[in-house]
Amino acid sequence: MLFTTIAFSQSTITGKVIGSDMNEPLPGANVIEKGTSNGTTTNFDGEFSITTKASSGEITITYVGYTTKTIAFNGNQDLGEIILQSSEVGLQEVQIIASVAVDRKTPVAVSTVKAADIELKLGTQEFPEVLKSTPGVYATKSGGGFGDGRINLRGFTSENVAVMINGVPVNDMENGQVYWSNWAGLSDVTSSMQVQRGLGAARVAVPSVGGTINILTKTTDVEAGGNFYTTLGNDGYKKFGVTYSTGLMDNGFAATVSASKTDGEGYVDGTQFNAVSYFVNLSKQINDAHKLSFTAFGAKQRHGQRQNRHTIATYRDSERGKKYNSDWGYKNGEVAFIEDNFYHKPQISLNHYWDINDNTSLSTAAYVSFGSGGGGGTLGSDGEVAGDGRSKFTSDDYRIGEFGPLDFDRIIDENIALGANGSTAALRASRNDHNWFGVISTLKTNLNDDLVLLGGLDFRNYKGIHFREVTDLLGGQFIINEDNVNNPTGIARVGDKISYYNDGLVGWVGAFAQLEYDVNEKFNTFIALNASNTSYKRKDYFLYTPDDPLRETDRYNFFGFGAKGGANYRLTDNHNVFVNLGYFEKAADFDAVFPNFNNEEINEDAENQKILSFELGYGYRSDKLSANVNLYRTAWRDRTETIGFQLNEDETGFANILGINAVHQGIEVDFVYRATDKLDITGMASLGDWRWEEDVTGVQILNEEQEVVDTVDLYIEDTPVGDAAQTTLALGINYKFGADTRLIVDYNYFDRLYADFDPSDRGTEGAPDPWEVPAYGVFDAALTHGFSFGEFDASLTARINNVFDTEYIADALDGTGSNAQTALVYYGFGRTFSVGAKLKF
Repeated sequence: MLFTTIAFSQSTITGKVIGSDMNEPLPGANVIEKGTSNGTTTNFDGEFSITTKASSGEITITYVGYTTKTIAFNGNQDLGEIILQSSEVGLQEVQIIASVAVDRKTPVAVSTVKAADIELKLGTQEFPEVLKSTPGVYATKSGGGFGDGRINLRGFTSENVAVMINGVPVNDMENGQVYWSNWAGLSDVTSSMQVQRGLGAARVAVPSVGGTINILTKTTDVEAGGNFYTTLGNDGYKKFGVTYSTGLMDNGFAATVSASKTDGEGYVDGTQFNAVSYFVNLSKQINDAHKLSFTAFGAKQRHGQRQNRHTIATYRDSERGKKYNSDWGYKNGEVAFIEDNFYHKPQISLNHYWDINDNTSLSTAAYVSFGSGGGGGTLGSDGEVAGDGRSKFTSDDYRIGEFGPLDFDRIIDENIALGANGSTAALRASRNDHNWFGVISTLKTNLNDDLVLLGGLDFRNYKGIHFREVTDLLGGQFIINEDNVNNPTGIARVGDKISYYNDGLVGWVGAFAQLEYDVNEKFNTFIALNASNTSYKRKDYFLYTPDDPLRETDRYNFFGFGAKGGANYRLTDNHNVFVNLGYFEKAADFDAVFPNFNNEEINEDAENQKILSFELGYGYRSDKLSANVNLYRTAWRDRTETIGFQLNEDETGFANILGINAVHQGIEVDFVYRATDKLDITGMASLGDWRWEEDVTGVQILNEEQEVVDTVDLYIEDTPVGDAAQTTLALGINYKFGADTRLIVDYNYFDRLYADFDPSDRGTEGAPDPWEVPAYGVFDAALTHGFSFGEFDASLTARINNVFDTEYIADALDGTGSNAQTALVYYGFGRTFSVGAKLKF
């Protein structure tokens, strides 16, 4: 009778949890019997089954990024599909513009990191390092300055990896690079970060060779509230911030604001930093058909840098070891930078979402970005030091002790003594300001139940303003600079422009179309086309007088295009396979068109780079195991390369070099194994084979009279691509002690990392492969605990990176002889830590 009574007091509740934004299952959602600690989580298909302790009551369903839902039950019940609403207003519309890939549907290799995991894993790391356990990714701190991190994807540098924030491209319009220091506060407001490897799902005409990093920021929270948070870490790291949301009001208006301040001494010597970041989102539901969303965010930051790598021997001989940095010193008893970086790049966008009818919608984002800042450096002093011919900024004679910081005061005293003769050594800043305007518009229409057509336009206009300015004469009255034809005296003082002053004007017009075909949730396929025209123009204020017709060039246009397609097939509820194939041509960058930085030698016939990419993938999903296997091959043809030659005594020329090709291929495996309700085990293996494909020999260079003036020999066949680890492995555990407490431990291993080099420098037959950096592995750990603090919810987070203080080289530049003695390197960071607290209200 006792057992019978207990059995009658229990109920079995089942259901499937769906997210409202992408209409996809939510794996890992928490299902709790209200008022008890009895709970479970949904499987990969969003399904759950829970045996309750009471025959009637309520269950509560929660998932990060979605509003909580409470459902009453009475006896055994199948609740069917339970739809959780997004906790952010406008998230679904942003995902359309941003081309977010959907698991087991979009036929691309993809990894997604949610906001909660970013918060737990970041600590004092650089933002790209959150992705280091992702297949194909190699991310480092580079020189170690705040915001100076870098990321490679499948062996391709940032110029060939598209980075988008809310669907808006942020790669530099002139050279394609991404400067993460411009986005110092981005981690605070990121809702999710998705890495689409290879062709990716981006519909805009973005020629991503290695892949796409798609960052979605917060929009506005549906529920009112906010939080205060703080993080303290090694080497004086301090961060304080606040976020508040009005919630979605009855009049359809919602607002979220966030701000934070970060500063510290820096792990590497001479890399002190400070940053103030901000985020504002305002949303208004005008009516059932129209919604507006305004977003503005940015970070004003300044930090010291370690720009110059050194040999291993230099670090070992220095008392500071891997923290050694030669690019700073003391001035009047305070730290002063030889090399530093300062920048402020607000990004402002206005999004309009229009549901034209039940089948058609239009999403449009208009955006502007105004960048201001640059990097510090030195002027003059070359050859001024007797004995070694080095500049005062690099000579050992001007250091405080052996391998010590620079003695700025000695240089100041010498400049003062020169009086009216001016400074021989000064500091400058290389500025790279810009004004960027753009519009992206995407039309989506359901042609029938199975066919979806998407199309749109991508317009961008960019003006880069490049110059150097004197920032500190170090006690002198002026410095002589003879690079400006409009300044005959050459005298320059603090605030004056020097060395160069020019504008780079870039225009972009792109169009894209995609047709998606879905059948019975089993078979999904798509085909996409895009085309773009990139135009370049240059204006030079130093090399030419105002009345010189050469001061401003014509516009030079370069046409690019692409086509890609793919299909995903769900063999069973557990197995799916996908394939994709694409070809596109990428226009040469700005510097390839103006290779000698003037308005006379213009490479108007710069060749398009040609990329052919193929991928085959397999996925497995079950209650316990989720796994992916991807095989890929990307052929990169006619990498942009020019060579200069002498036309006559006073004039040089250049020519395009074709045939510099590379192949990036490999296999990637990643998995999540849910061993118990409390323990998840994650893993990844990425094995790449990235090589330059063939030698380029005997290429004849012709002048305008078709006379041979030079020949080119580059011996690169089968040479490994450098600058990123070709073998990466990861293993991690995620253990939940309770609903609000969890521990993660991650191990990352990196091998076959070859020193970076320029293939154009390999003109000697039989030269050895670039130096291979020793393999290394590091452990990271983090613990978070949530608890009630009076009427408020609070959490504490602690993180240790490189737990065992492993010494390793993270970046290397190949040297003469391609060996450990001549390579110039950056050491990775040793053990670092952070502790943080958040109070929600």
